[in-house]
Amino acid sequence: MKKFLLLILITIGLVGCEDKVENFDIPPTGTSLTSGTIPALYIVTEGQKPVTSKVTYLQARYWLEPNGAEGVEALGSETQPLELQIRGRGHSSWKSDKKPYKLKLAEKIAVMGMPKNKHWALLKPTENTVAGLRLGKLMSMAWTPDFRPVEVVLNGDYIGLYFLTETIRIDKNRVNIFEQKDGETDPSLIRGGWLVEIDNYADDDQISIQENSRWDMRVKYHSPEVLSSAQRQWLTSEFKAMNAAIYSADKTSAEWERYIDVGSMARFFIIQEVMDNPDGFHGSFYLHKDLGENARWVAGPIWDLVCYNREKTDYTFHMKVHYGFIPHWIGEIIRYDSFCQAVADAWSEVYPERLAEVYDYIDQIVLPLDKAWAKDCERWNGDPSQTARVRAEKIKSALRRNIEWFNTHLPTSTAH
Repeated sequence: MKKFLLLILITIGLVGCEDKVENFDIPPTGTSLTSGTIPALYIVTEGQKPVTSKVTYLQARYWLEPNGAEGVEALGSETQPLELQIRGRGHSSWKSDKKPYKLKLAEKIAVMGMPKNKHWALLKPTENTVAGLRLGKLMSMAWTPDFRPVEVVLNGDYIGLYFLTETIRIDKNRVNIFEQKDGETDPSLIRGGWLVEIDNYADDDQISIQENSRWDMRVKYHSPEVLSSAQRQWLTSEFKAMNAAIYSADKTSAEWERYIDVGSMARFFIIQEVMDNPDGFHGSFYLHKDLGENARWVAGPIWDLVCYNREKTDYTFHMKVHYGFIPHWIGEIIRYDSFCQAVADAWSEVYPERLAEVYDYIDQIVLPLDKAWAKDCERWNGDPSQTARVRAEKIKSALRRNIEWFNTHLPTSTAH
């Protein structure tokens, strides 16, 4: 009888395994799907279901083919794929035909030379991303996400060129600070281990404070993700106190410096201005705070940098007011001598030699993507005139113009 029951259990187990394998049947693939000039990432969801949610992950399998890329190792294979989960991500970008995705690998893996992690994003590739993230490293931000170009095939469908990008999270290889637990109540631990984003989209995972008489500030908490009442109260009180210090009528006061790392804010400001980024200080504006006696809020990491690509005549945050964007804090912070001096000090470290390194880097990353970008353009009905070289020259021209403008317009508090 026991042998009979054991045989039934084994049979049930085998049937279950067969169903699982069948759910991950690999659709026909081949080198002709991609340009073959850069690494290719193949993803197959369970039952080949489409990715429609930004909240719920789908179970999936993946493998990475290097296609001869130097320093890139294969991950899995078509016959032995690895496990991951995939969902959508983004706000306005999710509404476009070409979607961005969030990936969660089954285990921490060093992907294409980037440090081990489970969490990655597939983002629409732009020359602005190449320039902006490189500037973050040249400006010596505490940590700046890295990325690698890759062509993606999802459920047998070529979905184009993407940048596989490190996501912003607390980790020893990313934002390397103390990580506060969800639901923490210990007052001594609540003071640090925060990763937040000042955002322009309403979200459930936010606190809101009144910044001034014209607008409120939304603060989205990324870590911890679930707040106890004590955590929520502390975070709200902290941002109210910071805000009051920043908006002090006495612009010689150093009270705001008790809360914020001035040097990091100066470097963050420089990057926004050099990129002429309309999202700076109102979207994807991250801050993090470690645990320790003298820990302060550090500006960054940088994320989602775009470029107006205009003839620059003023600071970008002034343009935001004109176009209806909300430039949180910077309009007040720039009135402090201490901040202006920190900007001048940081600028003297990078201008002109270190900043000039960005131009060769742009060519190094963008130009080899010509065929992949052309194939992506065919897939999504893009403008074929926007070749890799055109893209590279466009952002380099904008950077040269913005850098020289900023060099002759370093902020001084008396001018504001």
